Amino acid sequence: METNSTMKKESNENSIRNTKVIAIIGLMTALTCIMGPLSLPLPFSPVPISLTNLAIYFTIYILGTKRGTISYIIYLLIGFAGLPVFSAFTSGPAKLLGPTGGYLIGFIPMAVIAGLFIDKFPKKVAIHFVGMVLGTIVCYVFGTMWLAHQANMSFSAALAAGVIPFIPGDICKMIIAMIAAPQIKKPLAKAGLI
Repeated sequence: METNSTMKKESNENSIRNTKVIAIIGLMTALTCIMGPLSLPLPFSPVPISLTNLAIYFTIYILGTKRGTISYIIYLLIGFAGLPVFSAFTSGPAKLLGPTGGYLIGFIPMAVIAGLFIDKFPKKVAIHFVGMVLGTIVCYVFGTMWLAHQANMSFSAALAAGVIPFIPGDICKMIIAMIAAPQIKKPLAKAGLI
């Protein structure tokens, strides 16, 4: 009898924990869906300034590598399915196959790489920054290669159009995430949501 009661209690606790995990992943996916479409087109580049990577930095800080990456992949699938959650409220397969599609795919390894650095070194902010920089470089490579292919540009021209102008802003986004995300994570952890 006691074993049955213990098993039921553990099952209920696991169910509650799983529900919380699903809810927080959904919440962070919603955050990305809100921030992703907010973008600023640049006259000299097919790549707009977007808040998607800021949302991803926040997500990996709060959820960790695995759940943060899952959250972003769900966002990607939502946009692929037709909801206007990509930059400038666009969506669909054409967006992924368009000039900025490489960046959208490149955000997956960015989340994994940055997340691993954040997870493995929880109190070392300088190492978090290194992880975010390395992850963003990998994203830049994916994006630049695809942009060069799609727009019939040389790699260096695609780099000049799709990476160089964005470096200062992306560094600012990393700093914002490093300062703000841990402050958001504390009350969520205290409430037992993560």
